[in-house]
Amino acid sequence: MHLIPRPAHVTPDEGGRLLELGPATTLAAAPGVEGVARWLRRELGAATGYGFPPPPPGGPGGVRLAVDGELPAEGYRLEVGAEGVGLVGGSAAGVFWGAQTLRQLLGPDAYRRAPAPGRTWTLPRGTVEDAPRFGWRGMMLDVARHFMPKDGVLRTIDLLAAHKLNVLHLHLTDDQGWRVEIKRYPRLTEVGAWRARSRWGHRASPLWNETPHGGYYTQDDIREIVAYAAERHVRVVPEIDVPGHSQAAIAAYPELGNTDVVDTSALEVWDDWGISENVLAPTEPVLRFYEGVFEELLELFPAEVSPFVHVGGDECPKSQWKASATARARIAELGVDGEDGLQSWFIRHFDGWLAARGRRLIGWDEILEGGLADGAAVSSWRGYAGGVAAAEAGHDVVMCPEQHVYLDHRQDGGVREPMPIGYVRTLEDVYRFEPVPPKLSELAAAHVLGAQANVWTEVMESQSRVDYQVFPRLVAFAEVVWSRLPEPADRDFADFAARLAGGEGERDGHYARLDALGVGYRPPGGPLPWQRRPGVLGRPIEGEPPNV
Repeated sequence: MHLIPRPAHVTPDEGGRLLELGPATTLAAAPGVEGVARWLRRELGAATGYGFPPPPPGGPGGVRLAVDGELPAEGYRLEVGAEGVGLVGGSAAGVFWGAQTLRQLLGPDAYRRAPAPGRTWTLPRGTVEDAPRFGWRGMMLDVARHFMPKDGVLRTIDLLAAHKLNVLHLHLTDDQGWRVEIKRYPRLTEVGAWRARSRWGHRASPLWNETPHGGYYTQDDIREIVAYAAERHVRVVPEIDVPGHSQAAIAAYPELGNTDVVDTSALEVWDDWGISENVLAPTEPVLRFYEGVFEELLELFPAEVSPFVHVGGDECPKSQWKASATARARIAELGVDGEDGLQSWFIRHFDGWLAARGRRLIGWDEILEGGLADGAAVSSWRGYAGGVAAAEAGHDVVMCPEQHVYLDHRQDGGVREPMPIGYVRTLEDVYRFEPVPPKLSELAAAHVLGAQANVWTEVMESQSRVDYQVFPRLVAFAEVVWSRLPEPADRDFADFAARLAGGEGERDGHYARLDALGVGYRPPGGPLPWQRRPGVLGRPIEGEPPNV
């Protein structure tokens, strides 16, 4: 069957019999799963040319969708027999994930937008029972370094959903660009969304792309993205980075910066990669400004679909605060422990502010250093250590250690890899990633919400570059966070690779599904000529990454 992620239980029909679908096949949706039925009619209707109408009153339906509260919320049971297809889930989300399995069983052509002439559509009879290991199965997409237009984000959501991933973390602001419209502060996008040029390659590269770069999502764009994701049972987590990674905001509103140290009115949106020294000033007006930003953001990302708000909180250089009389006075007034305490104060302010509005703060693992409110959560990126410390302290954790699941890192040590960044992280390395480190106690392990793969786009200037870096490694990651796999060393990577490739001489594996979806993944034999970037410097790191 070549199913990915691997289901918990598959019981095939002993005789290998098939169920054929046709123009008369109906689709019945019980209360609560009407949205799944709409999605299934739209997607399978485009591929097959069939309408999948509702059955006549009292008719059983060729494909039947329903909720069964006895199943896990995201679990499902798919039964294909002589009388048709029965798909039940613990919730609408469970039915939707079962519909993704149904689509895979129909073959790669089920992912196309128009029917192939003469194609017949059959399903193998049998039963699939399944449920996810983790509730947070995500990907972080950096749209600040290189902007991805709205249609690309919608496509990304479809690709996540096709792999049963349910969280899209959008990194919306950084030194190099501000990507969301805030109506009370129009210069954030009038000025902050655009930079004059971009470094071509890693920051050590002498090359520049002199074409101005930018873009942003209007508030209506964001509403569309959130609604589109919700229909596919994907949550969108917005990130507004504070107090570092803020030069784009300061370029738009110079009063946000440390004006007693630098001439912030001369700053522009940063055109280089790395970590800018220009950070937010630790003042009450800056807090009020960002409260205004978050007020509009909360309206765009309703709590029922986006309970978490990411505030960054990482990589905040302290040199300007050390030189600032305003910052020193603030440290004395607050009685905090120097500049590090000032950063913690900044994060704790928004921790309380968001909690008072029914939201949960999440931030990169540096936010642990000043203590957190009970409901705050941590994205553990520098390794496992931050996640272990947070979980043992009773905080929820999303594991995303850069040594394992940063998909901007190169996939091979060969010289043909485009703009090679970081350690080599092969498809097999990602498949052997384990979100719950063995050193965690059983009680602390319960605080691991799940994991996400992070996609930083400094060297991904286009959708095709994102495709190359992300796929097929995201496919392996999806199986890690959905399926209950053995310990990393015991995982059957050969079986996974076979399900990717499909049968010998056949076009029935997962690569064929990606082909039908138009995904420009890295082929097993290495980059195709058009996927290479000869002569453009990266930043490869040799050896095995530290397991920290």
